[in-house]
Amino acid sequence: MSEQPRRPRKPGKPYRRPQKDPVRLLAFEALRAVDERDAYANLVLPPLLRKAREKEGFEKFDARDAALATELVYGTLRRQGTYDAVIADCVDRPLREVDPPVLDVLSLGVHQLLGTRIPTHAAVSASVELARVVLGDGRAKFVNAVLRKVARDDLDGWLARVAPPYDEDPEDHLAVVHSHPRWVVSALWDSLGGGRAGIEELLAADNERPEVTLVARPGRATRDELLGEEAAVAGRWSPYAVRLSEGGEPGAVEAVREGRAGVQDEGSQLVALALADAPLDGPDRRWLDGCAGPGGKAALLGALAAERGAFLLASEKQPHRSGLVAKALAGNPGPYQVIAADGTRPPWRPGSFDRVLVDVPCTGLGALRRRPEARWRRRPEDLDGFAPLQRGLLREALEAVRVGGVVAYATCSPHLAETRAVVADVLKRRPGAELLDARPLLPGVPALGEGPDVQLWPHVHGTDAMYLALVRRTS
Repeated sequence: MSEQPRRPRKPGKPYRRPQKDPVRLLAFEALRAVDERDAYANLVLPPLLRKAREKEGFEKFDARDAALATELVYGTLRRQGTYDAVIADCVDRPLREVDPPVLDVLSLGVHQLLGTRIPTHAAVSASVELARVVLGDGRAKFVNAVLRKVARDDLDGWLARVAPPYDEDPEDHLAVVHSHPRWVVSALWDSLGGGRAGIEELLAADNERPEVTLVARPGRATRDELLGEEAAVAGRWSPYAVRLSEGGEPGAVEAVREGRAGVQDEGSQLVALALADAPLDGPDRRWLDGCAGPGGKAALLGALAAERGAFLLASEKQPHRSGLVAKALAGNPGPYQVIAADGTRPPWRPGSFDRVLVDVPCTGLGALRRRPEARWRRRPEDLDGFAPLQRGLLREALEAVRVGGVVAYATCSPHLAETRAVVADVLKRRPGAELLDARPLLPGVPALGEGPDVQLWPHVHGTDAMYLALVRRTS
């Protein structure tokens, strides 16, 4: 058989295999995990970074690469609402009809164009190359076309185009400009009160990268020891707090590795300190953390209790979270016990404790700096699901404390339905309890409002938006 002549190659560029960019590929994998598995970026990103450093052929994946990957993931998640509005203006179909992986690549590209100093050409070409790797050549062309449209203007120009005027719809304007769902903007505005300046500052603070804050656990570590670390400065309000400058790695701190110190927002530290310092009538021997997981406040309370010879019972409903509490408390110098128990159906007898903390489950709207994806997952109806649990935990906490003892009701949400409404409703139905003024128990902390409860704010105090109410049982 005669050999067939070869078909002549069509003219044009020869096929080029797409180049894998480990930084952008990692960022894409993190976003897909957040979208597909409802994962949290702060949980999924560290193992991906560790894997990238250890992977054969990725020896050059260094601290700068890790920083860029982290910025791409968190920046894209924080500004998702804004970027969705921009992308929607550049495509000829509703966003819900764009495949989620394509939308993730587009969002990463838009963040590089509008939210970083990466040059325009590099942002577009790197994003198109990522699309070729994870989506294929066909959809990469779509990504290229959309990003070239986005690149025609800067962020301010796009906001002027896609955000409705403030005078026509203030909440929708703020939602697009500051990348929060409209209902969250409304709820935060109600909680904050005041005019436009305060809510804009709060929403902007939610989009800032939070500082890493450490806590020196009393009797086990000192703040001076932590201040000996590179780029460490004293906290603003808590006598046990130390802040790490940008790029500071908690895992590199010996006291953190040994459990003598931990990572804990200063607002959470202040809640524990306020309960520990609240005035009591009578003995001070038994403390309870009724919602102890994952263990940060329990570890600080346990250390403070140990200094006074008091016993801490740390209770957490979920067994795997009670394991985290036990790990956080391991090595505590004083007596303590960790149990898995439901705080709404407690195994302890009424009136057993002198001090009780209930840091109740909530929507987490006060920690959007740390978990930016939470703002897109939460819905207004979630409040109805948390309400009975929050009230039940506070009611049982008031039964658990003895007459003359104090309960701290805390939550990492400023939503009025999770804060003052819960406390007011429970106290209205339960005689024999009174609110204490919590403000004097946060010495040096400014702008604490009219009291007697306390609401902290990211834009005012540099903390998560923690809420605290102190209640004394009187009968």
